[in-house]
Formats: sequence, structure tokens, C-alpha cells
Amino acid sequence: MLEEALTGLAIKPNGIYIDGTFGRGGHSRGILTQLQQGRLIAMDKDPAAIEVANKLMASDARFSVHYGSFASIKDLAGQLDCLGNVDGILLDLGVSSPQLDEAQRGFSFQNDGPLDMRMDPNSGQSAAAWLAVAGEQEIAGVLKEYGEERFAKRIARAIVKARLESPIDTTKRLASIVAAANPKWEPGKDPATRSFQAIRIFINQELDDLQRCLDDVLAVLAPGGRLVVISFHSLEDRIIKRFIREQARGDQYPPDLPITHVQLNVRMKTIGKAIKAGKAEVQANPRSRSAVLRIAEKLA
Repeated sequence: MLEEALTGLAIKPNGIYIDGTFGRGGHSRGILTQLQQGRLIAMDKDPAAIEVANKLMASDARFSVHYGSFASIKDLAGQLDCLGNVDGILLDLGVSSPQLDEAQRGFSFQNDGPLDMRMDPNSGQSAAAWLAVAGEQEIAGVLKEYGEERFAKRIARAIVKARLESPIDTTKRLASIVAAANPKWEPGKDPATRSFQAIRIFINQELDDLQRCLDDVLAVLAPGGRLVVISFHSLEDRIIKRFIREQARGDQYPPDLPITHVQLNVRMKTIGKAIKAGKAEVQANPRSRSAVLRIAEKLA
């Protein structure tokens, strides 16, 4: 959804922009093509993404890249002396295609590899390490909350039983355990999809990071600055939709109080409706079929 994201940012040639999820740089390259003397600040908590950014764009004076989660976007903007002056923030959520395609990262149930799932392999606990010690109830809770998995309890029970026989330390082993415990497979969907998604979201604290970032975007954005977010999961989209709605609605008062619109302290306005990937993009990139793009603008 490159073009839709760039359009949503309404890029000013001399503006300041933050790409909170550099990935492999597709969106950052697009932003730079529309900047003149502007500034692009990129972030990513994946060291592999930082390496790509340094190789591809280190010579561009308009561009800088910083290692870390977009959850710390306010701190970074303060360090770079642009707090309250950023014209646009772009977040492309979820796991990137290179992360899925590289078996060693442990995100994919289609390619066997170490069961890691960390976007930042230098910090936190791997999926294998967590599954080795987590209780059955905790595992079921993660599968239910983050994967909306109907058979969370059955799968959790199967995981705890299987790890007594041997460690669950590869993606194929986990996928086979989940498949065997899943009594009803969804048509066209691998039975491990929801469980892998849930564990990945939990391991990387993706929803917590998103909420922390959203809590700070108003402080980072300049008046008229745009927030553009692409999500791939209903839980992510729900958080974004609720945040934009609350900021566009303003402060809440009892309905019988004589409050003016100004007193409501409305902080953002919604730009257009939610955008989904078109047929051509879904055909070219099937992973985009669940993508939802939302845009909001900070008011003065």
C-alpha cells in the first residue's frame, strides 16, 4: 500500500517525517522521492533492517536511521530536536516479508527453523524459551487473546504434554503439535496460523508497543501533521480505530452539560475511510489481503 500511504502522509517537500517501521525501506524510499530539503527519520528494532538502511541510504543527508522500537518515538523526537514539529508518522505494523521468508528467524511455520520469533534477536525471550516454561493456562491465554484461537486450551495442553517428551525448539515441531491438536481446520488456512501469530505478538509485545506509540504521537506531531498506520490484524486495527475515534471526539462530558465544541478539546480529525489493498496488490502480494490503512491529522 505504498501509494496510499504516501498520499495519506500529504508529504511537504521540506517537512519532517518518521518511518517507525523501516523494514526493507520501501516506504522510506517513497517518502524520500517526494522530499527536497526535508528530513526523514527511520526506526526499526530489527538489526537486519538497520543494516539494510545503513547500506542503502547512509549517504543521503536527509535520512537518518535509529535502532529501537517506535514505542520510544517521543524520546527519539526529543533527542533529535523535532518534538512537536513532525509533519508525518508512518507505521507499517506486523512482521515483514523478509522476516517471514528467512527460516532462521523462526516466524514461519512453512519453513523449518529455530523457534525464535523475536523481531529484535538481541533482546527478550525467544518463543522456544517461553514455551519451555510457560504454564498451560498462560499459553492458552496468549493463544486466545492474541490469536483469537478457538481451540486455545486444547493446543496449550498439547504443547505442555509434548515438551515433556522433548524440547519444542523448531517451527516445524510447534506447527505439527498445533495441527494435531486442532480438530477443525479453517478452509484455506494452515491450522498453525493463529497460534504462530499469537505467540509472535506476545513475544514482541506488539500491541503494547503500538499503544505506547499512539499515546505519544500527538506530542510528536506538528499541527496539521498526519498519522498513517497500516495494520494486518484485527486487534491492531481495533486499537488504532479506537485511538483515532477518541481523539476526534474529544473529552467526554455528561450529555446534559452545555459544552461548546471548542471545550471538547478535539485533538485529531479522521482523513477518509479505512483503505484496504486493491485486487492487483493482493494478487501481487497475497500477504496484503488483510491490510487496513487508516489516516488521521492532528489539529492545531
